[in-house]
Amino acid sequence: MRRYIFIFLLILPLLVQAQILTDSNLPIVVINTDGGVTIPDEPKVLATMKIIWHQDGSRNYLTDVNNPEFLNYDGRIGIEIRGSSSQNLPKKPYGLETLQADDVTNNNVSILGMPKENDWVLNSLAFDQTGMRDVISYELSEKMGQYAPRRVYCEVVINNDYKGLYVFMEKIKVDDNRVNIEKMDETCNSYPEVTGGYITKADKTTGNDQVAWTMQGYGNGWWGGPSTDFIHHYPKPDNITNAQHNYIKSVFFDIADKAGSHNTSIENGISSIIDIPSFVDFMMIAEFSSNVDVYSFSTFFHKDRKGKLRAGPVWDYNLTFGHDEFGNRSRYDVWQFDNNDNTGPKFWKDLFDTDMFRCLFAKRWFEITSEGNPLNYNEISSRMNEIDELITEAVGRDNQRWSKMTQHASEIQAMKTWIQQRINWLNQNIGSYNNCNMELPPLVISKIHYHPMDAEPFNGNQLEFIQIDNNSDDDIDLTGIYLRELGITYNFPNGSHLAARDALVLCSDSLAYIQYYNKFPFGEYQRKLSNKSEKIVLADAWGNVIDEVHYSDSEPWPTEPDGNGPYLKLIDLELDNSLAENWTYSTEYDNADEISYNKLAVFPNPANGMLNIVTEKQIISAEIIDLFGRIIARFSDNTINVSTLPNGYYNIRITTDEEVVVSKVCVIH
Repeated sequence: MRRYIFIFLLILPLLVQAQILTDSNLPIVVINTDGGVTIPDEPKVLATMKIIWHQDGSRNYLTDVNNPEFLNYDGRIGIEIRGSSSQNLPKKPYGLETLQADDVTNNNVSILGMPKENDWVLNSLAFDQTGMRDVISYELSEKMGQYAPRRVYCEVVINNDYKGLYVFMEKIKVDDNRVNIEKMDETCNSYPEVTGGYITKADKTTGNDQVAWTMQGYGNGWWGGPSTDFIHHYPKPDNITNAQHNYIKSVFFDIADKAGSHNTSIENGISSIIDIPSFVDFMMIAEFSSNVDVYSFSTFFHKDRKGKLRAGPVWDYNLTFGHDEFGNRSRYDVWQFDNNDNTGPKFWKDLFDTDMFRCLFAKRWFEITSEGNPLNYNEISSRMNEIDELITEAVGRDNQRWSKMTQHASEIQAMKTWIQQRINWLNQNIGSYNNCNMELPPLVISKIHYHPMDAEPFNGNQLEFIQIDNNSDDDIDLTGIYLRELGITYNFPNGSHLAARDALVLCSDSLAYIQYYNKFPFGEYQRKLSNKSEKIVLADAWGNVIDEVHYSDSEPWPTEPDGNGPYLKLIDLELDNSLAENWTYSTEYDNADEISYNKLAVFPNPANGMLNIVTEKQIISAEIIDLFGRIIARFSDNTINVSTLPNGYYNIRITTDEEVVVSKVCVIH
């Protein structure tokens, strides 16, 4: 009899834990490891995962675990514990990948409405009694126009053990729907391939991560502040080549140099190498939340091929909004980049101390804290109430299991009070934005050929183009202007111009464009336009939006351009091109659209090897001239080897049987 009592006492805790959850207003994630093995830090162990989700919003019942009608996912996974300090807690965070039935091949699937992928995270909400600090931070970044990992609250059961309230979320990785940058392999070691894409992070080293380089921090001593470790996130440390490592490292030290000297030249200053809006927004969320770890840990950067370095995505925001598990550092009356603790590399403070950056930072602050905008107190308070209503039931069950969210209600109120104090303090200390209101040039995106038909010997992707018009009677200096949104990348060369009432074309493949359309493009952008929908943002050097179009292949946009031959065409340059109703379609490729600069094409530009010259006329002579006016090479062919030229800008002077044409080219090795 005593034996039976002893066995009952052993299994009683498991029975109690299993009975904590029977049904929920949140999706229920049920994981069973093969053989019931314990999930380790690494490597991943195999398991089966089922996600119970009534998409109509009705309650989810654990008894539906074998009902296919209500299973959002039913398949194989690999799973491991993840995190740093959080993995030492009883309630563990997990990383998982969805697998096909062979237990090896990745299984790209949509989880809980998020885009298809195979790498996911179960965020355990460590150290956060509100259960919403991470979620609020990611939402705010998203509402500000930056990518942040998508997320869904859920409750988790592993091996019949109720684990509590979690957030099922995307892992930061290269993907069209996540960090949308070009993928690389070990062959991408020369320009332009070596320029991207990269994901780099400042962080602690966990597992087998190796420090790629360190950067000096800001501090009061002669030695400065503590150094910050940087780690390669993509390509992975084991895969990145020496050329790739050296290139991306040089970008960061170039930032440090230009920020340290407060170089605001649009030709070679900070705005020429970093995407200012992403740095401003990243810093805004970091400081608004007073994140005690940001800048030194869990701080991500990414860079697309031939694009500027961008800050983000945001990650790991549990020690924020007045809560610090290990001290009292998340205060409302400090700058986190200047508080002698986890200040990160010195370039953050140097950026903030650069007048133009500080002005744009202040301008952005007062814009997004105004009524109806993301960082407005009323907006955040209202959203916190909505989240609280959503998770309060699960918080109760989580407390039954762990007793770690017992102050949930009071913590939410304290967080609201802190946010109001933080807004008041920032309003008083952020400074003025009167000196960064800029007049933007009247450039208009007027044509978009996003899904051309295949036309032998070309595939449709080679025939894409975007036309931009100068809708004014003045010449426009294009120096510093760039395509800001990830997806396609183009930076206008320094010194380039567009004449009054003229237009230019950017294309995906210069040679194909010339051969097919019998015209010369102005330049060639990196990557391809989406055949579905994409936002094209034309911005000045500081990221101020000049023009923006978010086209679509579905109504109310004209659908004829979706692979059927025509391109999108703005009806009139004076119309609002953000509205679908102001666009039509056209198949006119005749000389009526010819534009004045189309006398010479020099590509690729910048160049590091062979430079191609295409002109309508026969070349009699050609010369390469440096910026001092010295002729440094002569040629008579349409192809030039510039691999031996030093980095810099050169003029190409072409003499034909009718005229002399000069074009500028940039050489970068």
